[in-house]
Amino acid sequence: MLLRILKPAFSALLQITLLAFAIGWILDSGAQSMGYSWQWERVPDYIAFYEDGEWWPAELLEGLFVTIHISLVSLIATLAIGLATALLKNSNSIVGRAIASSYIELIRNTPLLVQIYLLYFVFGPVIGLDRFSTAVLALSLFQGAYTAEIFRSGLNSINRGQFEASTSLGLSKTYTYWDIILPQVVQRTLPPLTNEVISLIKNSSIVSVMAIFDLTTEARNIVSETAMPFEIWFSVAIIYLALTLSLSAISVWLEHRLGANWKTQ
Repeated sequence: MLLRILKPAFSALLQITLLAFAIGWILDSGAQSMGYSWQWERVPDYIAFYEDGEWWPAELLEGLFVTIHISLVSLIATLAIGLATALLKNSNSIVGRAIASSYIELIRNTPLLVQIYLLYFVFGPVIGLDRFSTAVLALSLFQGAYTAEIFRSGLNSINRGQFEASTSLGLSKTYTYWDIILPQVVQRTLPPLTNEVISLIKNSSIVSVMAIFDLTTEARNIVSETAMPFEIWFSVAIIYLALTLSLSAISVWLEHRLGANWKTQ
């Protein structure tokens, strides 16, 4: 039994190792043909450094903290906007459905970069938003439009009999949604929601156009100072990959736990 579980894991690890060696060989061969000299030994100095008996975060780590901060705040706002929009689109209000549909179509059919420019240069100064708030608002509005459709599909997948049963039992709409409907929606939509979270983290790199010192901005500044584009950008890609893979693993664990909890109920 244990061998059956470990065999796919070892096989996947071997494939990843072989792929990493192949990519490394291709990159090294390309660098040699260009006459480029690798300077990987300098990369750790831009992640963390040791001074006065303590370890301190360097530029890349500080940029990662900013990226995580922006992503976390934007994620909370994204979920709130997405859920509110999905409920409006499923409501009986004609005005509510029109507002939700207009918002979704407007956001999904315009580029994120254009939305950021509009918020930063036009609407932000008018309503007094700083750069961080503008970045959070832009990411939240953009991802919220996609998240709304995920929540809406999850709500539509719930059997209408559950709503009718809750009404017949005298349960309020708030209690029905919070304790009965939403837990099922979260379980059913967890994989696509995880994809949206990963997309949110990757899209957060675009806010570097507003001179926010996130991971991408810090990397660009380091490259301009050191002329190490390959080492720095590959390191940034690895950091983003580690972050998104960790989120995927957490999602799989949560999906397993939620599934197990529903089976025992």
